[in-house]
Amino acid sequence: MSNDLGRLRAICLRLPEAAEKATWDIPTFRIRDRIFAMAHDPGTVWCKAPRGVQSILIGAAPERFFVPPYVGHKGWIGFRLDNGTDWHEVEALIRRSYRMTAPKRLAVLVPAEE
Repeated sequence: MSNDLGRLRAICLRLPEAAEKATWDIPTFRIRDRIFAMAHDPGTVWCKAPRGVQSILIGAAPERFFVPPYVGHKGWIGFRLDNGTDWHEVEALIRRSYRMTAPKRLAVLVPAEE
């Protein structure tokens, strides 16, 4: 996952005021100490999603998406990174999670699509 972690890290840390902090022995990505993404082993990422999106993604692609423990009941999604990872999709998911977490003045600096 080290190469995948590097790509994920680059996506997360490009966002305004984003920071990485190891918590629970895993990399977490934050805005003002509020987590918007977590990198888990083996090769999974957890992030926030709008209400209802979790069930849509899992229903459409259960081989890639799952309900993560601990935060899944809050609507977070988990997804797997592998050789077929669509990094544009990963970036869109991370950007949306960031916008849900960041203060409004920072969230507006990150458009839904780039």
